[in-house]
Amino acid sequence: MLQKVLLVEDSTSLAILYKQYVKDEPYEFFHVTTGEQAKAFMEKNPPHLVILDLKLPDMSGQDVLAWMKEKQLPTAVIIATAHGTINIAVNLLQNGADDFIEKPIQAERLKTSIANHLKRNKLEGLVEDLQNTFNRKQYQGFIGSSLPMQAVYKIIDSVAPTTASVFIYGESGTGKEVCAEAIHYQSKRSNKPFIAINCGAIPRDLMESEIFGHIKGAFTGATTDRKGAAMLANGGTLFLDELCEMELEMQKKLLRFLQTGRFTPLGGSKELSTDIRIICATNRDPLTEVNEGRFREDLYYRVHVVPIHMPPLRERGTDIIDIATFFLKKYAKEDHKKFKALKRNVELRLCNYSWPGNVRQLQNIIRNVVVLHNDTHVAIEHLPPPLNQPVTNKATPVASKPSFTAPSQLSRNMETADVQHNQTEQQLSSSSEAQTLETSATDAINTSVIRPMADIEREVIQNAIDHCDGNVLNAAVLLELSPSTLYRKKQAWEAYEESE
Repeated sequence: MLQKVLLVEDSTSLAILYKQYVKDEPYEFFHVTTGEQAKAFMEKNPPHLVILDLKLPDMSGQDVLAWMKEKQLPTAVIIATAHGTINIAVNLLQNGADDFIEKPIQAERLKTSIANHLKRNKLEGLVEDLQNTFNRKQYQGFIGSSLPMQAVYKIIDSVAPTTASVFIYGESGTGKEVCAEAIHYQSKRSNKPFIAINCGAIPRDLMESEIFGHIKGAFTGATTDRKGAAMLANGGTLFLDELCEMELEMQKKLLRFLQTGRFTPLGGSKELSTDIRIICATNRDPLTEVNEGRFREDLYYRVHVVPIHMPPLRERGTDIIDIATFFLKKYAKEDHKKFKALKRNVELRLCNYSWPGNVRQLQNIIRNVVVLHNDTHVAIEHLPPPLNQPVTNKATPVASKPSFTAPSQLSRNMETADVQHNQTEQQLSSSSEAQTLETSATDAINTSVIRPMADIEREVIQNAIDHCDGNVLNAAVLLELSPSTLYRKKQAWEAYEESE
């Protein structure tokens, strides 16, 4: 879409000249002659840039600028001013205008100014979009701002307005149903039903009835007609969780339904139609299931239009802390407990755990803590097994894993070193070798080179990362720094090394 430039100029001849200047430029150029016309234009469709004359027939350019500021329009403003009103234009720059051009306006000056401000406007828009994207800590039932989750949010934003089938896959407990609900509530079907079926929890004999419904007498116990999920979700979304658990014969019937939008209730003879969107999910590898003959290949390609991978909790970094804190406050409020936050060593313990049950497991653990304890901060002893058990470190050769001293211990270690140094000095002073050793030490100090603080900082940070087996998050916790700070410094060092 082309960017829009609005010229507010009461002189028709000048407007024609300016239009001639920019006739070959890659943007749309509009012209109005009064302040009221400018307001009406901007209210209907705000332009990216306004070239504003100060002297208009019905009001001053200052009045238009003040109105734009009040409306908080995301529009750049260039003031067109005669020589005698430059002081006024400078004052307007301090009150919201972005630039001014002195009349008579030359062609190159006009084109250059417009191009520069449109480029800046576009860059600011991109920055704002990125900030909005990467600052989302909560999104449609999700909690977390990690990069893997931001990618999920972006896909949901893109696919939700469409009618495309979505296939969600990932480990159990990663939030596949939350993802399906997010797609539904971001779509145009949000005011229609969202029906979820767990294909692995329904007996095979009842699966067809569960999805397509049945009529009275279709089987023993069918005493009334019953609508299935396909009809209950009419106009909305049908979510089929654990789709790979469905038997092959039922997969065949499901495929026909997806292709035609029509089905026959169990025991019935009349074919019905429905308008639904299908979202499927599985915790298995669907291609493996296809290759091993447990999942129909044609059904796979029918539902696998837009795949979304839900990342496991262990790959979501500090999202673990955000989710745990969210549930802690939620359950503490519900159960009238005092819990407010996690202790630092608990945060580290949670981030180091592998979370085989993912978010569902974390949720249950926090629930357990709140039910069984009452404190202001969650401590290690509050956690259930295995999280409350001591962590056993594997024996590691000194050469392969350098030791690491946390910042909080540095001052104590330095004091200990000073005491040891003083004791050594006293011992040496009583021997004949003391003078020789002292002289050698003094020469070494005098000839040593003081290292830059940046080198020491890098060594300490790299030592911490090595100590944590490359886990930047854990290193950040030990160093009491933000993980983003460590990532930024690592990127800067790597970029410098590549440029060398």
